[in-house]
Amino acid sequence: MPLLSSKHRAPFYLFNGHLQTIIPSLFRQVEGVLYERERLFTPDDDFIDIDWSRVGSDSLLVLSHGLEGDTGRPYITGMVKAFNAEGVDALAWNYRSCSGEPNKLLRSYHLGATDDLDFVLRHALATGLYKNVYLVGFSAGGNITLKYLGEDPQLVPVQVKRAVAFSTPVDLKGSAQKISRIYTQRFLKTLGEKLEQKRQMFPDELDLTDYSVSWSFPEFDDRFTAPIHGFKNAEEYYTRVSSRQFLESIQVPTLLVNAENDPFLSKECYPVQEAEKNPYFYMEMPEEGGHVGFAEDFRKDRYYSEERALRFILEGK
Repeated sequence: MPLLSSKHRAPFYLFNGHLQTIIPSLFRQVEGVLYERERLFTPDDDFIDIDWSRVGSDSLLVLSHGLEGDTGRPYITGMVKAFNAEGVDALAWNYRSCSGEPNKLLRSYHLGATDDLDFVLRHALATGLYKNVYLVGFSAGGNITLKYLGEDPQLVPVQVKRAVAFSTPVDLKGSAQKISRIYTQRFLKTLGEKLEQKRQMFPDELDLTDYSVSWSFPEFDDRFTAPIHGFKNAEEYYTRVSSRQFLESIQVPTLLVNAENDPFLSKECYPVQEAEKNPYFYMEMPEEGGHVGFAEDFRKDRYYSEERALRFILEGK
């Protein structure tokens, strides 16, 4: 019954889930991470930009960021810094269109794009340097990571030893309906800017005349995400891509940490029954933490997410 208790408490001045979400995103700064960028060319004539932070290890951490994030976000660089300090190399990958340059195809990324994660992972393994690989994903990246581990466990490379996902919408339909329009508008602004770039590249394939940042996520996904990526509509996209259905099949020790006060997650995003059934799948639900927050006292350089991932991955706790 891998349901784990949690001792995490946010600093007193971050007294609700919204502050615990927003303040770390806006104000946290992580110093000392120097990336080496590499561009990978995909089999479908596109590219993915990845960022390495090497310390000469035979173990590697592969990080997947959140929706409209990138490898420079503090929750990514904080994790890179923490694992580098413990002697582990890190590879953070930018989803298609997230590295500061539009990708070449009409498609970009979606929350079930496990083919790209697999491509990046196998590129790293092809170097022959790594005996142990660990996966960490945040939010959208958590869903991609969990889906990857569970959709076809026999195809997961044997070097993948452990994984952690934070703030993950394992039920995309529930999360899409739960997230408030305040947060949705922020995401739809940058997504709309990227769609405008794609409209200029593919003028006959995109119509943005009635695009609005006031849409809900189901409206956006029904109009753009689903058809662009080969799904009939948002309903089919959510059904096929949500990672909750794959959790019982995971065969690598994996921890999901979803805060109970996460303003992005619906009640369906707390898969207690799956954790009770699968000895490889661990579930932790701190009372506090917000969405991709998990801040500690400002005097501490590491956040709870980093300490928790280190403990689960390197110590097996």
